[in-house]
Amino acid sequence: MSAPAFGAGTLSRASAFVYTLVVVELLVLLTAAPGLVVLLLLDRDASNVPLYALCAVPLGPAVSAAVYALHRRSSDLADLHPAAVFWRGYRLNAVGVLKVWLPTLGFLAVLATSVVHRSVSGVPVWWSVLLLIIGAAVVLWSVNAIVIASLFVFRTVDIARLAAYFLGHRPGVALGSAGLLLTAGALTVFTSEAVALLPASVLIGGLLLVARPMRAEIEQRFVA
Repeated sequence: MSAPAFGAGTLSRASAFVYTLVVVELLVLLTAAPGLVVLLLLDRDASNVPLYALCAVPLGPAVSAAVYALHRRSSDLADLHPAAVFWRGYRLNAVGVLKVWLPTLGFLAVLATSVVHRSVSGVPVWWSVLLLIIGAAVVLWSVNAIVIASLFVFRTVDIARLAAYFLGHRPGVALGSAGLLLTAGALTVFTSEAVALLPASVLIGGLLLVARPMRAEIEQRFVA
């Protein structure tokens, strides 16, 4: 019997997976650092909502590059280059993702400002609840859009349409994304933004997993 190839065993594949997660995590922290550093210096005050949005700008391309790298990860220990794949994804997708991410942040900043200053602006409670529901839908839409923009080459308008389409067509994807976002949000609220980013590569890996039905349908129906 011939000996198994190097890197083909279960332990080797697990080691390759963990190594990829660690490298991607460090690169996410590195690329998100400009906003994260400023964010850590800000007080948790409603008046800082626009600044929170500005600090989140680098996070979009960072998450996109991580999605790209984890999707294309190798299980072969002899062919592991997660950093190179991450930077390739960053170069390829940063501009396209920002076309989706920047309008999303701007809209959410305006919406959040209206909600937190409700007593000053005289906005009724029911309207604030409606705005929160709209905000949640926009966040889930943006998650779909970032995954699509990271893995496929479409026009921005087509990315926006597909992201909206799959919100209703694949509700399981939205529910899975919501669960991951709630986990990240709970970590942020009860610890800090820095702690919430520590398991970023694991959460993004989970995002890829829950988005698998959406990715499979796009490949089948919309990619020639």
